Amino acid sequence: MVTIGNTELSEFPLLLAPMEDVSDPPFRALCKKHGADLMYTEFISSEGLIRDAHKSVHKLDIYDEERPIGIQIFGGKIDVMRQAAEIAQDAKPELIDINFGCPVKKVTCKGAGAGILKDIPLMVKMTKEIVDSTHLPVTVKTRLGWDQQTIFIEEVAERLQDVGIQALTVHGRTRVQMYKGVADWTRISAIKDNPRITIPIFGNGDVDSPEKAKLMKETYNVDGIMLGRSTIGNPWIFNQIKHYLKTGNHLSDPTLEERVEACRAHLEKSIEWKGLPLGVLEMRRHYANYFKGFSHFKPIRMKLVTESEPEILFSILNEITNQYQEAVA
Repeated sequence: MVTIGNTELSEFPLLLAPMEDVSDPPFRALCKKHGADLMYTEFISSEGLIRDAHKSVHKLDIYDEERPIGIQIFGGKIDVMRQAAEIAQDAKPELIDINFGCPVKKVTCKGAGAGILKDIPLMVKMTKEIVDSTHLPVTVKTRLGWDQQTIFIEEVAERLQDVGIQALTVHGRTRVQMYKGVADWTRISAIKDNPRITIPIFGNGDVDSPEKAKLMKETYNVDGIMLGRSTIGNPWIFNQIKHYLKTGNHLSDPTLEERVEACRAHLEKSIEWKGLPLGVLEMRRHYANYFKGFSHFKPIRMKLVTESEPEILFSILNEITNQYQEAVA
């Protein structure tokens, strides 16, 4: 059983990654229903939190159906990050996670996210300050390094553990790689195999099927896997992986009706949480993923992404099962 603080997960937990504009309460509810063991909020700006910015504060919303959950924060200033951790703590998550991995330029140019990988002493100092500021377990998500010449992740893992983090997730790419190339899990495995490391080590990067999850588990000895892009429009992947790891057999792909049901639930919760028109607008990025592989779906997708009235959107979804009975390609 993998444990973080007082939170018991499973023997090989599957985590939902903190994806901006994706890992919100509506999507997290679906992932939890379909087998996610631990989820994280979208990453939240520490500057936004201490300034009480609505967008940042709204991301603190968590619900009992999602637990256990971690709130992830990012920023480049120690005092601001410490204050943000204290604010996040008041939302009563199971843990606080620090984002040291976001590769986006507007984040890294401020020394936040993966930008801090250029200054490992600052990274360690900031982590210690946050650990000392909260009674909650603190975890970290990071990358291998800034570039190929600055991969010090084994040393970083030891130093972060030494200042008190209780789990570490590593994306197997550098910041310079962004999401290109293949994630290097051998570096993640080296952390896990270090006898000094006693905290759970989770791997992240390129796991998009039960077969790959099994390969990573058995080859690289990680304690669990964090799933990101492969979950978009596909919350079923958590239970599919669990079933495959347990039995060696595949669960059936979700039916068209199940896809419609999940998409409808996602839209309902999106409108409920975000209100109109935002709840409708931000669902538009998800429709193609829910129905990926269905032939001749483009006309329906165009209706979904151009319609703004909820009643009409739900009507379109209800019609899909009548119009599209082809199997997933």
